[in-house]
Amino acid sequence: MPLHPLGDKPLTFPGPNSAMENGLDHSTPLSPSSLRSAAHSPLDTSKQPLCQPWAEKRGARGTHEVRYVSAGQSVACGWWAFAPPCLQVLNTPKGILFFLCVAAFLQGMTVNGFINTVITSLERRYDLHSYQSGLIASSYDIAACLCLTFVSYFGGSGHKPRWLGWGVLVMGTGSLVFALPHFTAGRYEVEADTGVRTCPANPSVACADRTSGLYRYQLVFMLGQFLHGMGATPLYTLGVTYLDENVKSSYSPVYIAIFYTAAILGPAAGYLIGGALLNIYTEVGRRTELTTESPLWVGAWWVGFLGSGAAAFFTAVPILGYPRQLPGSQRYAVMRAAEMHQLKDGSHGKASNPDFGKTIRDLPLSIWLLLKNPTFILLCLAGATEATLITGMSTFSPKFLESQFSLSASEAATLFGYLVVPAGGGGTFLGGFFVNKLRLRGSAVIKFCLFCTVVSLLGILVFSLHCPGVPMAGVTASYSRSLLPEGHLNLTAPCNTACGCQPEHYSPVCGSDGLMYFSLCHAGCPAATEMNVDGQKVYRDCSCIPQNVSSGFGHATAGKCTSTCQRKPLLLVFIFVVIFFTFLSSIPALTATLRCVRDPQRSFALGIQWIVVRILGGIPGPIAFGWVIDKACLLWQDQCGQQGSCLVYQNSAMSHYILIMGLLYKVLGVLFFATACCLYKPLSESSDGLEACLPSQSSAPGSATDSQLQSSI
Repeated sequence: MPLHPLGDKPLTFPGPNSAMENGLDHSTPLSPSSLRSAAHSPLDTSKQPLCQPWAEKRGARGTHEVRYVSAGQSVACGWWAFAPPCLQVLNTPKGILFFLCVAAFLQGMTVNGFINTVITSLERRYDLHSYQSGLIASSYDIAACLCLTFVSYFGGSGHKPRWLGWGVLVMGTGSLVFALPHFTAGRYEVEADTGVRTCPANPSVACADRTSGLYRYQLVFMLGQFLHGMGATPLYTLGVTYLDENVKSSYSPVYIAIFYTAAILGPAAGYLIGGALLNIYTEVGRRTELTTESPLWVGAWWVGFLGSGAAAFFTAVPILGYPRQLPGSQRYAVMRAAEMHQLKDGSHGKASNPDFGKTIRDLPLSIWLLLKNPTFILLCLAGATEATLITGMSTFSPKFLESQFSLSASEAATLFGYLVVPAGGGGTFLGGFFVNKLRLRGSAVIKFCLFCTVVSLLGILVFSLHCPGVPMAGVTASYSRSLLPEGHLNLTAPCNTACGCQPEHYSPVCGSDGLMYFSLCHAGCPAATEMNVDGQKVYRDCSCIPQNVSSGFGHATAGKCTSTCQRKPLLLVFIFVVIFFTFLSSIPALTATLRCVRDPQRSFALGIQWIVVRILGGIPGPIAFGWVIDKACLLWQDQCGQQGSCLVYQNSAMSHYILIMGLLYKVLGVLFFATACCLYKPLSESSDGLEACLPSQSSAPGSATDSQLQSSI
């Protein structure tokens, strides 16, 4: 609730019974004399003095800190005049939490799941380059940064459920726009694959002119992502504050933790569902000779976006029906007031006015008040460092696992998913649970964040270890199995000179001699194949692979050689620890942000924090990690004379670069949290006395007790 100085005006408090009648919230003005007389009447608790002993103890300054007012708004759930009684069973914190969790789940599944899954398919289908697909992915963050200030500032003082509902509708529209090119670009018609590149190689068609106008659909994909960013902006600013202001402050971290856990589980579902849909041909119902292993295969990437778009429309309808405030929410405003950060001057008085933040004229003062709040600034910077690590490592951890353990891309992504779901989801939920269970307040919440950051900092040290890379002929080892100096690459040898191998056709195989080869052609394998007991294709009589038992040539198996790294369990355990403790501090840090600013500024403060986190962490994080990981590349893809993506990495260098980046940002996070803890000054010394003198409903006839109210929350 908005807070402003009391002055000589009468104190008002909403009656709990009247608040539940007819969906209206009424207030009764209380004069000093009525406050004294009400103390002898146990039947009407709304007329009991509000924190009078505490105010007398604190003096004049304490009485001017909190204004408890009535919203005078309908608290019934419905749409305009249509508010049937049967809907009021959903008009609870649990009800709105459910629908917000569904919306967050859909956002995570679409933006962080489906998008990352279908990028490769979009590049194949619409002739996009990597930088173009990267721009498509970045359009989401660009839209969010542009909209955050406007949405968080005006939405914070407006009708939050309506902002949230319309945001989910815009997000659903973005999903439908993203799927639109499938229906307007015509059918996908390609010839069957020319076959595996064996020795002798078929004539190369990699550099043939395949220019088309399909790349222009990049703009449509960017528009869809832009709408995704616009629609999701209210979700993580207004949605969080709406939950926080409608439940008791001790329960708020649990609600927010559940909300963010749903957002984290969304991408996991997006990877699973998106991966399954990519096994279906993009032209659903048509037969094709292509297989899923073919480089020309395009799966049904668009089906997921149609489903998420439709689900978003159905989710937005109930959210639009929620009131500005849930029944009984006003009594929690005083509890939150005691935890706000104390400013040195009196400028907070203007921010306590209930009309503050409703016009553009208050925007400069809002920004100035946040800039003068050192705790808020330091929490924003700490969030930026954590976001850099989360976005950077979530983008490249599958690549790290793929290189260290010699896995395929799908195996590495699946393994990383198994780590992220319990570590990220469990850490997020337990972070809110611990804040509630341990009853952490004020600086104690920041100390908890500091503890989690220190533990994850120690876990980062595991990246000083690495797995030895599988030797690759012509890259790390010569064809005679001797080690090659770094930088001395030569994929051609006398054994494969007559094969006419092309550098564009990378398809690694594992030789019976323990070496990995660039392709079947580079291993000198003919086209004849057979299947082994594991169902893998085996190629015999490869001229570059010596026979171990008798004269003749060895054989090769399709795919990479299996890694025999003994450090794999240790690496996985510590990566799990780093992910867990990083996400364990996310909800406490968010709770600390909500508590260190005043009620009218909380939505705007979250918006500003999201801007700082995205600009300083979310956007540059993948770029910074990608840049240092590219430094560990040993072999680059050759795309018709132009450098493509990296094919082979040096495992030791990759681990050391990630270690340096992790230590740098974790140390910064420790410094920011430690300084924020030292500079934090609560508005009051304790909130216990304030909560103790809140009016109890136990004495009112027909009203629920405080314990019953808490259990209903």
